[in-house]
Amino acid sequence: MDRARIHEGIRQMRFEALLDRQERGELSQAEAADLLGISERSFRRWRDRLRDEGPAGLADRRVGKPSSRRAAVAEILRMLGLYRERYVGFTAKHFHEQLRKRHGYKLGYTVTKLHLQGAGLLPRAPKRSAHRKKRPRRPMVGMMLHQDASTHGWLPGRRDDLVVTLDDATGAIYSAFLVAEEGTASSFRGLREVVERHGLFCALYTDRGSHYFHTPKAGEKVSKSQPTQVGRALKQLGIEHIAAYSPQARGRSERAFRTLQDRLPKELALAGIRTVEAANRWLAETYVPEYNAAFAIDAEQEGSGFIPDRTLAWRDILCIQEARTVGNDNTVKWRRLCLQLPPSRLRPHFVKATVRVQEYPDGQIAVFLGPHRLADYAADGTIIQPVEQAA
Repeated sequence: MDRARIHEGIRQMRFEALLDRQERGELSQAEAADLLGISERSFRRWRDRLRDEGPAGLADRRVGKPSSRRAAVAEILRMLGLYRERYVGFTAKHFHEQLRKRHGYKLGYTVTKLHLQGAGLLPRAPKRSAHRKKRPRRPMVGMMLHQDASTHGWLPGRRDDLVVTLDDATGAIYSAFLVAEEGTASSFRGLREVVERHGLFCALYTDRGSHYFHTPKAGEKVSKSQPTQVGRALKQLGIEHIAAYSPQARGRSERAFRTLQDRLPKELALAGIRTVEAANRWLAETYVPEYNAAFAIDAEQEGSGFIPDRTLAWRDILCIQEARTVGNDNTVKWRRLCLQLPPSRLRPHFVKATVRVQEYPDGQIAVFLGPHRLADYAADGTIIQPVEQAA
């Protein structure tokens, strides 16, 4: 016997018992109706139907009839067909979003999920584990950002690293791009994209990867006295660098990557994207804005922790910086390149001088003597143009 029939039988027994008490004068019609949760008029209608038709008169006439709000069979079959043909592996929510966006689908999420599960196309969700309290978010945007990377098969036939920088307060992604392997250059690239668009922020939360921190002993605390290139740049900009000591501590970014690993490869495939260059353009122009519209939340407080750097000093800070000694031929050795210094009015030559080489995320190189920029070079070491020097 189904649940509806069981409830109907219980309702009939309760009504007959209360009707008997009402007819014996123990209850008024209003009191009996109130105990049943119906109006006095409905109580009298049920009484008359019981007298005229017997127990069958109390049967719920809706039981066994299809609901007028029931989803059209043709639309359900169309939805199931689309899932089998084009969206195998999508979650119910992601699939439902694609149906509404691309196929003019009008039915709700719940009915879609239930029919997918009923057809055996999606498993039912397992029982959730015990509740764990999440770390409170920072109250304003720009107070703390997370940067992390995930190696995954984002594009068919290859594995790349997706480097993501997101805000702790809202979960909004500020920068996302694919590279062959994360490292110092990719970290600087993500930071430059954020600072250029939004300004300087208060703190950066990262894992303890070797491009973020030096760790003297594996598994122990990071060194505060031996900053990496990223650590040096953050210190120069006045940005606090916070190390995470477990995956759970990076829960905000870990959850974002779970969503991205499930959705992004499918979205890239639907968009017909096969190359890293095309993927990075599409991420910046299309996917990240759509992701933020769907998943970012409002910050707890108004205002912003971002501060614009009007001096643009960050451009010469968010890059690799190392000291070099100029050779006898007035050249600087840099990563298998030989950078020839041009003539300068600062001094006749720079032999034995200690200069600073800066390599930017786009591969361009510059050589400095103190605050003086001596020359700029392309990624292959070709001089771009000598910088005019004061006498």
